[in-house]
Amino acid sequence: MKNKIRVIENLREEETAYQKLFLDEPFQFESGAEIPSVTTAYETYGKLNAEGTNAILICHALTGDAHASSWNNTDGREGWWDGVIGKDKAFDPEKYFIVCSNFIGSCYGTSGPPSINPATNKKYNLSFPQMTVRDMVNLEHKLITHLGIKKLVTVSGGSLGGMQSLEWALMYPDIVESIIPIACGARHSAWAIGLNEIQRKAIIEDPKWNGGEYTSQPSRGLTSARMLAMMTYRSNENFENRFARNVREEVNGTPFYEVESYLHYQGQKLASRFDANTYIYITRAMDSHDVSRGRGTLQNALSQIKAKTLSIGIDTDLLYPVNEQKEIAEMVPNAEYFEIKSVYGHDAFLIEFDQLNEEIKKFLI
Repeated sequence: MKNKIRVIENLREEETAYQKLFLDEPFQFESGAEIPSVTTAYETYGKLNAEGTNAILICHALTGDAHASSWNNTDGREGWWDGVIGKDKAFDPEKYFIVCSNFIGSCYGTSGPPSINPATNKKYNLSFPQMTVRDMVNLEHKLITHLGIKKLVTVSGGSLGGMQSLEWALMYPDIVESIIPIACGARHSAWAIGLNEIQRKAIIEDPKWNGGEYTSQPSRGLTSARMLAMMTYRSNENFENRFARNVREEVNGTPFYEVESYLHYQGQKLASRFDANTYIYITRAMDSHDVSRGRGTLQNALSQIKAKTLSIGIDTDLLYPVNEQKEIAEMVPNAEYFEIKSVYGHDAFLIEFDQLNEEIKKFLI
């Protein structure tokens, strides 16, 4: 049957105007499982040249979305990477055609656990196939093809976004000219897997989770999961500088510290905008990340990368220590390493824009 493609322009989803691509064809996962059709939500900034060769793909992290930039000013909301996307910045929409999509499994418009299963007319929930980073890349490739992109100047992102960039270089080497993986490893470590399992456990133990068949979000579990995650996204120095032992208030003579207030706020903030099953699925996808799976040793896998590579680490990253980014730079043939100096830990890729802009612009020349 001929593939049916429908583009839905500016469909408002989760307070953001996304473009959507609907593919009326089965989407097969790495596991072999299929869904009968797939939708991907995305944003673009800038204009694709006639040759289709000036494109950049930005990949988002765990709870991020396709709204990487406010360049289009569609809703007034800041983009999560406005600091590096813009005029005269590392990724300049006046020079490049920049694409960012919500990956497969997302709860922001792309097909995922909260999507409606056409066979049942109910949410997939836990019947949605477990995706991997490679599945994310495969759906992104379908979008890139639809947009008429022939070459990607670079693929970049932090954390889970960086994992996608590595897989892009291995899965579609003829399209990708360079990659800029930031704050990630070539495979998920036991440390990172363990932290993710604690977060999943917090969600599953919430009575409202109900085996994944909830009618309202298990917000307590999702809040706790996010609180733990926030402890891995920043550094001890950052917390000491910001909060120290400052007390926000006392309750029955017991101090409620500023750091506690911050963690509660961040947890509740995520729980108000995210889906619990999606969180479980994405963290499991991250845990499956291993570029050597099916490709021999890690050295063998990374040595296959032809794309020019800039591996970026963060000196205070507790979640993905710099030895992981150095390992990538050492094993990829045409790679260089840069280290962000920051007190902000893993989150520095969302904060230290001056360092990122300077180094990425030099790399892309």
